[in-house]
Amino acid sequence: MQKSIKNSATNTYAIITVHILLWSMIVVAPYFFIDRERLFRWDLFMRSTPDTLGLLLVFYVNYFLLIKRFLFRGKTKEYIIYNLLLIVGAAILMHFGNDLIKLINPENMPRRMGRRFRPSPWLFTIRNLTTLVTMVGLSIALKMTFRWFEVENEKKELEKAKSEAELQNMKNQVSPHFLLNTLNNIYALIEFNPSKAQQAIVDLSKLLRHILYDNDKLLVPLHQEVDFIKNYVDLMRIRLADNVKLNTKLSTKTNSDTPIAPLIFISLIENAFKHGVSGDKPSFIDISLFETPDGKVEFISRNSYYPKSEEDKSGSGIGLELVKKRLEVIYPGRYKWHSEIENNTYSTTLIIDTKEE
Repeated sequence: MQKSIKNSATNTYAIITVHILLWSMIVVAPYFFIDRERLFRWDLFMRSTPDTLGLLLVFYVNYFLLIKRFLFRGKTKEYIIYNLLLIVGAAILMHFGNDLIKLINPENMPRRMGRRFRPSPWLFTIRNLTTLVTMVGLSIALKMTFRWFEVENEKKELEKAKSEAELQNMKNQVSPHFLLNTLNNIYALIEFNPSKAQQAIVDLSKLLRHILYDNDKLLVPLHQEVDFIKNYVDLMRIRLADNVKLNTKLSTKTNSDTPIAPLIFISLIENAFKHGVSGDKPSFIDISLFETPDGKVEFISRNSYYPKSEEDKSGSGIGLELVKKRLEVIYPGRYKWHSEIENNTYSTTLIIDTKEE
């Protein structure tokens, strides 16, 4: 809300500035170049006052009234008719205005020098009409330019609101999905190791605290996400057999406040536990996370690859697809994600640039 008000005030100041500069060039500037000996000539300024009033009348009646009421609503015929009447009225003002000023204050009117050739009054009439038509076009151009900027700003606000709504929807999908997988793991522990299942429930409560109180934010401090990953890995470690080697290396600054999207790495870790563990064959999972001084966060996961069948609903499921969508919304053009399978080893690398350009 505050940002929208600030943008509106900025646009207003920009419009006022453009109008001041425009009329400074049209009206004021020429008088500084007429006479090299005098910076400003009051007599010439008085003589041009009717012309200036005519230009202002045509420009601002169009700008504030006719364009919005008729042209933007598709009433082109009415717009042309009203403009013709307006231009005729302004031309009359410009033509007879000097005579009126002579009557009111003849002393300030410049004396006309004798000339062999005196231009026809029709030449001045054509000049005035051409200038007034030009002012109509200038008014339309300026109004449509500012309208285009307003429409673009509104589109950006709508796109931002849409992106935030989509992101919230995706986050709402991540939490139940993650919780379902964790509960499945605890359920499997209850049958053969009740004591580990109890510890798993304690660890799960820590994870839920993070999901409930931190996941509603667009970004969270990196140290909170690292703590979440540690708790999750400890929870998964409980049910691992002896044939699985699990290594983690989380190298971040102490109490790092680097902003990161919550739960952005958890689906990648879930995927490692889903496809990296075999019940009877040697298995390994290596998880590392680094933070660089330039604001980049690099996540690397490597694991033995034992792909599960399509009927197996445990593990990541839709998680990786949601990660892709969230990255596109939160970090467009600011992330690199690469995965490959080689020699029965699955590896994935995700690098996120947390600093906005």
